[in-house]
Amino acid sequence: MTSLLFAISVSALLSTTSLLVVLFRVSPLTAPGYAIPAFFISLFLAISSIMTLAFYALWRFVPLHSWDLGQILGISVRQGVFVGLATVILVLFHVLGLLTWWIAVMIYCVFALVELALNS
Repeated sequence: MTSLLFAISVSALLSTTSLLVVLFRVSPLTAPGYAIPAFFISLFLAISSIMTLAFYALWRFVPLHSWDLGQILGISVRQGVFVGLATVILVLFHVLGLLTWWIAVMIYCVFALVELALNS
């Protein structure tokens, strides 16, 4: 299990680095066909991997359950992907000019309810 956790940690480092490269080196004005998809993909990968590690640490050190390490990691990956997907949808709504605070709350609530339905 430690090799999978190490791979997720390396993924978090590489995806965060790629997000920083896209933010600081790629101009959406000169190459919008490449910059905007690269930004959204790197944002999704960075948020998903970092939140997976955060949820793994949370569920590992808060003893509210009797899960084994494999189940904790699987649940953490799923929750990290949900948070990453919700964040990308939020940024996409902001880019399109459709985002208000209650839409942001609704998007996160939808993903939280899906996670609650999958946990039961």
